[in-house]
Amino acid sequence: MKKVEAIIRKSKYIEVKKALHDVGVNFFSYWDVTGIGNEKEGHVYRGVTYSTSDIQRRYLSIVVNDDFADATVNAIISSAATGDVGDGKIFVSDIQESYRIRTGEKGGDTLK
Repeated sequence: MKKVEAIIRKSKYIEVKKALHDVGVNFFSYWDVTGIGNEKEGHVYRGVTYSTSDIQRRYLSIVVNDDFADATVNAIISSAATGDVGDGKIFVSDIQESYRIRTGEKGGDTLK
C-alpha cells in the first residue's frame, strides 16, 4: 500500500476532488494548512505591508493499493497544475499495514 500526500492550491481543490473520484478514489482526508513559501517580500496595500510568504494550501492524505498509486498521482497532477510557481507538492510513502476497525480485517482489502 502507498500513502499519497499532496499539498495543493485551495482554489484547485474541487477539480482535484473530482479527478480523484473519476479514477476511483472515493475516500481521503484533507486539512487546510499554512506553509512558508519562497517569496521574501510582502505586498503593500493602503500603506500596510502584508506577508505573502505564508501561503494557504489544502493538504490531502490518501492511502491506496500499490497498483493504484500512479493513477492517483497522475489525477492530482493533471487537475492541480496551473503552470505557475506554487502549484504544490506530492509525496508518496509506503504503508506497512492497514486495519478495518469494525471487522478487524487487515491488508489491502480494507481500502475497498
